[in-house]
Amino acid sequence: MTGMPEARASRPQPALSARQPRAIHSALTVLEAVAELGAGVTAREISKSLELPRATTYRLLNLLVEDEYLVRTPDLSGFALGAKVAQLAAAAAAAAPTRLPTLARDMVAEARLAVRGGVHIAAYDGRRLLLLDEDPDFPFSDPVRLAREPERYALGVLMLVASGDERPAVAAAADELARLGGVRRIDGTVPGFGCVAVPLRRADGGIAGALAFSGPRHRIVDAAELVARLAPVAERVAPYIT
Repeated sequence: MTGMPEARASRPQPALSARQPRAIHSALTVLEAVAELGAGVTAREISKSLELPRATTYRLLNLLVEDEYLVRTPDLSGFALGAKVAQLAAAAAAAAPTRLPTLARDMVAEARLAVRGGVHIAAYDGRRLLLLDEDPDFPFSDPVRLAREPERYALGVLMLVASGDERPAVAAAADELARLGGVRRIDGTVPGFGCVAVPLRRADGGIAGALAFSGPRHRIVDAAELVARLAPVAERVAPYIT
């Protein structure tokens, strides 16, 4: 197990005082009040609604504006929800769990039995990867790393190909996709293992997601047979996520 990077390990961590949780709760309460009372609500109205001291209300509002959770209305008399709230809402919607229909899950279950390895289904939303059906017997060892370093995984590098990433490694993966019908990653995260991903295509030919296999290295090195077995499953499953 590797240690923390030196810079991160030496960085002083902020201490959490006894007062901070109450302050955080108050700020969230103010944010909720703006959402409930509507754009243009004034500091006085928020203070009265929440029964907060006027000075405390102003201080919290200024902090929320500074961090872009709130914005001032054009006439500067009131407040409205800001860009950060919209970003959080969009991220929550994109990250909402999605479940494959029963028929599609049955197809994937059959593929798992046939290839005897980890088989996963993912959908792509730009550069966001959403696992729709993770193999319960061979789950991802590090989903956080998959999100942070997608190029190390076949699922991730195929997502980068679909997004039009022009980095050399991604361009090489695009060439492999055209030649093999899928993309591979070997020893990318765990020595002796690898993964291959076959695209789930929309009606227009674009890539909406992937069907991926993870297993021992020797099965990925010569992946033509594996891709040939996965491609028909991907073709049948694709309509359920596009």
